[in-house]
Amino acid sequence: MFDFGTFGKLFIYIGLIFLAIGAMFTFFKHIPLLGKLPGDILISKKNFTFYFPLTTSILLSILVSLLFYLISRK
Repeated sequence: MFDFGTFGKLFIYIGLIFLAIGAMFTFFKHIPLLGKLPGDILISKKNFTFYFPLTTSILLSILVSLLFYLISRK
């Protein structure tokens, strides 16, 4: 069956994550070092700019995976 207590806790955690992200966007113009790490790809030409944050994406993926692992642990 479905446990509403666990479902409620999940919504609280997701809400706290969104609150933290919203606070960062509100109080910081940009997050230091995020998007300018070694390994991020930036190609600038005369009328063309291509940016792919490879290292930033990998780092954020590891952090989110760690966060979900810590939340799901019992």
